[in-house]
Amino acid sequence: MFKLLANFITYKLLSLPKGEHLSESLNFFLYDVPKIYALLLIIVFVVAVIRTFLPPERIRKILSHEKEFLGNIFAAILGIFTPFCTCSAIPLFIGMLESGVPLGVTMSFLVSSPTINEVALVLLWGLFGWRVALTYIISGMLIAIVSGIIIGRLNMEKYVEDFVHDIKMTGLNAETKYSWRDRVNYAVEYTKDIFSQVWIYVMIGVGIGALIHGYVPVEFVTKYAGNNNPFAVIVAVVIGVPLYSNAAGTIPIVQALMEKGLALGTTLAFMMAVTSLSLPEFIILRKVLKPRLLITFFGTVAIGIMMIGYLFNFIYRGA
Repeated sequence: MFKLLANFITYKLLSLPKGEHLSESLNFFLYDVPKIYALLLIIVFVVAVIRTFLPPERIRKILSHEKEFLGNIFAAILGIFTPFCTCSAIPLFIGMLESGVPLGVTMSFLVSSPTINEVALVLLWGLFGWRVALTYIISGMLIAIVSGIIIGRLNMEKYVEDFVHDIKMTGLNAETKYSWRDRVNYAVEYTKDIFSQVWIYVMIGVGIGALIHGYVPVEFVTKYAGNNNPFAVIVAVVIGVPLYSNAAGTIPIVQALMEKGLALGTTLAFMMAVTSLSLPEFIILRKVLKPRLLITFFGTVAIGIMMIGYLFNFIYRGA
């Protein structure tokens, strides 16, 4: 339906010729924006209902495990079902620290939450197939778990800003019994809130993807991050850091880059750098973490992303 509508507007209503830069970019934009918005609204609503069964208090109890590495695993998994970006994940991150959840475990959550989310997973599956979607979730989980374990072993709790321990987190109450009407009402409001925050990033992401799709020549992209460049993954991460978007907003850009011939690992490294290592995130986290911990966090995640990028380029080379 979305494709038919995009074709009608582009080639019938506007009478643009097929195959030209402008028409291909516009068609890409008109097709992807409504499709992603529709999937976004549906998936966020479903996940919001699931979240009513996992209020913050219950999450904290799950994460405070005797064996810390299990807490890292649980935190990375729970990050998939929680806020879409670091801005909205930080209050929950603060609440975990305030309640006594180990720092390394909370870091696994902080990496997982913006890097992996259910919307991006569904979109990747729909656009590229199960293999890419599975690669995305496995690589994101590995980075989140290993980063959290490393930071936990470094005993850097003293590098968390002092005010963090004085903040109380608000949200769903574990003691309250919610009816299905309450859950649906919460899901509706949550979906509205999330959509109001991310719609512009999705549109910007689709717009950039459309420009890449229609105007950027293959030679330009492959010159700097192509399969023959041994530093392609590093370049992708460096390019991604100044940008800012949630994972869903980067999907159209990733789609356009993969169509231009970029390797899977390189495109995923770019996507994860945008969602996990952006400059806005660095600025926001500086209010919570002292410089040494902040730099350790970013450095650990960056190295993890690069390693994952090269690993999956090796695994899926020629595929």
